[in-house]
Amino acid sequence: MSASAHRFFRFFGNSAAEDSDEAEPAPATDAAHPGAPAAPFTAIDRANERLMHEIAEFLVSTRLAVTTRNLFIAHAAFNGDDPQLAREIGRRRLAGETITQEWLDTQTATEDREGAIRTLVGQLESSIDRFAQTATQARTSTADCNAALKSTVDRAMHTPESLSLPDVLGLAQSILDHSHKLEANIRASENEAKTLRERLARAQHDAEIDHLTGLPNRRSFEAVFDREYREAQTEIDHLCVAFCDIDHFKLVNDNHGHETGDRVIQAVAETLDRLSSKKCHVARHGGEEFVLLFRGLTKAQAREKLDALRENFSERRFVNRKTDDPIGRITFSGGVADVFAYPNPRDALRAADEALYLAKEQGRNAVMAAP
Repeated sequence: MSASAHRFFRFFGNSAAEDSDEAEPAPATDAAHPGAPAAPFTAIDRANERLMHEIAEFLVSTRLAVTTRNLFIAHAAFNGDDPQLAREIGRRRLAGETITQEWLDTQTATEDREGAIRTLVGQLESSIDRFAQTATQARTSTADCNAALKSTVDRAMHTPESLSLPDVLGLAQSILDHSHKLEANIRASENEAKTLRERLARAQHDAEIDHLTGLPNRRSFEAVFDREYREAQTEIDHLCVAFCDIDHFKLVNDNHGHETGDRVIQAVAETLDRLSSKKCHVARHGGEEFVLLFRGLTKAQAREKLDALRENFSERRFVNRKTDDPIGRITFSGGVADVFAYPNPRDALRAADEALYLAKEQGRNAVMAAP
């Protein structure tokens, strides 16, 4: 077994991996040229092999069904897309608690709802576009019809001997009245579509905000991260990402209740939000974890900035509002990584996450830079 696999099992509390040995595989051959040695494994090949091994070990050891959804969830946890879920899995394993399908579904329920909402919003937006286009075409067509009918009526009024004037005028007036009414209804529908689109824009904005803290949520941050990554890459600018996690947060919830826990999360969010600017984006990643993106700062500068904020926050003292019992000092830990020091943004996120847990392991209340 590789050293990286050993580290993975140690991190997730699988002691069996410490005692097992794995036989070296037989030399591979190239399928296109039987008997010839296969091309050597690249770094990507090794990373993919390690990821597949981690996913398989997780599903087998937990006895979870090998479904498409479970494979997607495991892939997100172990490839760095969802570091929070990876840590929750690690914590549960280290505590000797069983990972069940029900628990896994609970951990990912919020993300499933967000995905469903986004799909629904996209479908609704497309429907509005089609409706607005149809309404505009119908209004134009009605206006043309009105013009043609008016021309016919005008001719009839000038040549009454060729037509039964009362019949023609009555019919034409009836059609004109109907057309004017239809045109008015279509205009009203267009205005309604415009109002609906404005409401949809507000709903989309609300869907990207964490309602407890008022910060952007994880989905919103991922879009910003993607944009900033491309721009910084083009402009050859510094870009750093950081994870922050409240220390001993479970004890706050257990000893003082979730309402107090929410207040602590809000306090940390307000503190981190002081860094927000066009060059720094702060979001709640989930639970007691936050993620930050620093543009134009080196890793050392970003760490220094975040660490100064951490030190200032650690001086505060909290009190349970319901009981007046002292909560004491609340601290958070952080990890910072230089995004362009890694092959892709996901690896940078994983590096920042590992630096965060290095800070946790070394006593908490610290901000560490990824090595």
